[in-house]
Amino acid sequence: MPVTLTFLGGAATVTGSKYLVRHGGQSLLVDCGLFQGYKLLRERNWQPLPVAPASIDAVLLTHAHLDHSGYLPLLAREGFAGPVFATAATRALCAILLPDSGHLQEEEAAYLNRHRLTRHSPALPLYTRQDALHSLRLLQERPWHTPFEPLPGWRASFTRAGHILGAASVLLEVSGRRILFSGDLGRPDDLLMCAPEPPPAADTVLVESTYGERQHPATDVLDELAAPLARLAARGGVAVVPVFAVGRAQTVLHAIARLKQQGRLPAALPVYLDSPMAVDTTVLFGQYARDHCLTHADLVAMAHGTTLVRDVEDSKALARLHGPRVILSASGMATGGRVLHHLALYAGDHRNMVILTGHQAGGTRGARIAAGEKSIRIHGREVAIHAEVVQLASASAHADSEQLLAWLRQLPAAPRHVYVVHGELAAADALRQRINHGLHWPARVPEHGASVVL
Repeated sequence: MPVTLTFLGGAATVTGSKYLVRHGGQSLLVDCGLFQGYKLLRERNWQPLPVAPASIDAVLLTHAHLDHSGYLPLLAREGFAGPVFATAATRALCAILLPDSGHLQEEEAAYLNRHRLTRHSPALPLYTRQDALHSLRLLQERPWHTPFEPLPGWRASFTRAGHILGAASVLLEVSGRRILFSGDLGRPDDLLMCAPEPPPAADTVLVESTYGERQHPATDVLDELAAPLARLAARGGVAVVPVFAVGRAQTVLHAIARLKQQGRLPAALPVYLDSPMAVDTTVLFGQYARDHCLTHADLVAMAHGTTLVRDVEDSKALARLHGPRVILSASGMATGGRVLHHLALYAGDHRNMVILTGHQAGGTRGARIAAGEKSIRIHGREVAIHAEVVQLASASAHADSEQLLAWLRQLPAAPRHVYVVHGELAAADALRQRINHGLHWPARVPEHGASVVL
């Protein structure tokens, strides 16, 4: 019987990763991500999947970022009741990220309704915090490098992908086919995470392409942060740093701690981490020491140099402070969360600074700020951008084009098929061409909704 692969997300876009594998009447979904960015993409979250959630038998997660896991509460609410397999750290991170995602969606809907800023009556969240908590009961941990049966007769195993805590590449074996899902691959020179492990042999490879057309600069994040933050401290401004709660927040905190230790930033420059889930994630770094390369001393320095903000009232109180300070807050592309309130408050003052810390997907507020737009819409109102905008080029937790090719070259043998996924179309097609012409392997960028027989 054939094995079919359907691209329900992460095809010609860097978001919404969902890959459905079907064989012998059974269905397994690899990743279960939300679409983010352009409205056209976000609207896909509200559209029914082309397959009934109840017909899916199991889910495998490569990692916990919402563009890979954030659709899970909706899948479960709509009828999926099977197991969800993940590494231990991914399960722990999902317990932080998914309820927070539901809470933020409830908050945003309530805000829009309260201020009558919606055309819908009433505005509704995509899912609730309770939906997310319900879905967490489906998650099951599986260890690294140990094959297991996600479905009868199917085998899967996790290898380390770098990128964030718990991030994995997934090898799925079914009916004699070996399908490798790269997940999001980290960098071999990352400040936080260890390098991705070499990939196992596979017939079919799905490789991410977030940075498929680019190479990271030779400078590192410490050098990129040092001068802007020194300028900020000298003029007494406030830096608002939209960060992903998992990975990017800890990278910036570690970099600032190192810069203070080196004397390149004032030791007294206040730093605030205003994101409950980023705070909880930072705590996890102490519990999963084998999943990253920070030392105990590094973790202590981060903790001592940062004020952790959980409570909403404490977050609001930051506005009453005086003097220079750095506020890290989610989300990393300014799509929601507390960072929107900080941007609304500080982005209009030329003494202040907005520091973008990585890839900004098209259609997000972060992408519009990076493009130099002079105003952005926040909670139904236009907010002027007069603050200095700094975009870090070296803080990304994704492998660049050369590093992606280097990872592919470690495959023990050439695969029969390579599908280039999880990248904007230009990035995905650039990587496809390099695989075709450099490695001489058949590669293609699949269309959203396409199915192939393996």
